[in-house]
Amino acid sequence: MDFGENVIDVTGLRRRYGPPGDEKKGFEAVRDISFRVGRGELFALLGTNGAGKTSTVELIEGLARPSGGTVRVLGHDPYGERRAVRPRIGVMLQEGGFPAELTVAETVRMWAGCTSGARPVAEALELVGLADRRTVRVKQLSGGERRRLDLALALLGRPEVLFLDEPTTGLDPEARHATWHLVRELRESGTTVLLTTHYLEEAEELADRVAIMDKGRIAASGTLAEVIAAHPARIRFTLPEGWYVGDLPPLAELGVDSYEQTGRGIELRTRELQRSLTGLLLWARDKDVELDGLDPRTASLEEAFLSIAGRAA
Repeated sequence: MDFGENVIDVTGLRRRYGPPGDEKKGFEAVRDISFRVGRGELFALLGTNGAGKTSTVELIEGLARPSGGTVRVLGHDPYGERRAVRPRIGVMLQEGGFPAELTVAETVRMWAGCTSGARPVAEALELVGLADRRTVRVKQLSGGERRRLDLALALLGRPEVLFLDEPTTGLDPEARHATWHLVRELRESGTTVLLTTHYLEEAEELADRVAIMDKGRIAASGTLAEVIAAHPARIRFTLPEGWYVGDLPPLAELGVDSYEQTGRGIELRTRELQRSLTGLLLWARDKDVELDGLDPRTASLEEAFLSIAGRAA
C-alpha cells in the first residue's frame, strides 16, 4: 500500500536518562532507532514493558528533547518548533488527568477552549459513545469511560497526526471494537496514526505496518506479512504407537528447519509450509499412517512478538 509523504520521520533517535557525560550512571531507553510513517498510515509500535515505546512516543510528541538523532513531524521539530506542530496533532496518553468534579461535557468544553478549531462538544462525545454520559462527573466514570474521554479530547482539534498510547486499555469488547471502527474511519479520512498497544490483536486489526521494540532498539519492522514471514510456520501432529520421528522422510527433504518432540507429539518448524505439509501427507498416505491432531499453521504476530520477548528475557 502506498501512502503520501512522510509525516513522521525518525532518524538515529536516542533517549538517555541520567546525568550527562557519565556513561556509568543513567540508562539509555531509546538506542539509535529510525523509521518513517506516511500520511494516512497506521503504524503500531509494539514491545514489552520497558522496551522503550513510551520514551520513543514522548520524543515524537515533543514532550522531551532527544539525547541524539532527529525527529520531524509534519516537517517540523516537535520539541523545538512546538507551536507549529501542536495544533495539528492529537495525543491520547496512557492516563489522562481530569478535574474529578467537572462533568464530562464541562471537561470537553474546557479542553475545547484551549484547542484551535475544536469540534463541537456534542460531536466529540458522540464520536466516542459518551453522549449519554455528558452530565456525569468525571469521578463517577468507569476506567473504560475515562479512556473514551481521553480519546474525545485527542480528537477535538481534528488532528492530522494522532498518537494513541494504549487506547483500549480497560475497555470492554464492545467498546474496543467501536474504538477500532472509529480509528479505521479516521485513517480512511487521511489521519496518520501512531499506535502503541499491548493487544496484538489490535495491531493485527488496525496496523498497516508494525515495529517491535526490544531493549530500546527496533528488533523487527515492516508489514504484518513481512514481520510474520521472518518466523517459521509449524506443523503439529501425534504419531501412532510404534512410529517414531526417525520413520519420517528426511526432514531436510521436507524443507523442515527443526522439530520438537513431547511424548508422541511432534512439532515441525518450516519456512516452506506447503512443501513440508505435502511431503508429510504423501508419506502418511503411502505408509497408511494416521496423523492424529494434524494442525498446520503459519506463524502469527504473537509468535513473532514472543520470540523477540523471549530473546529479551
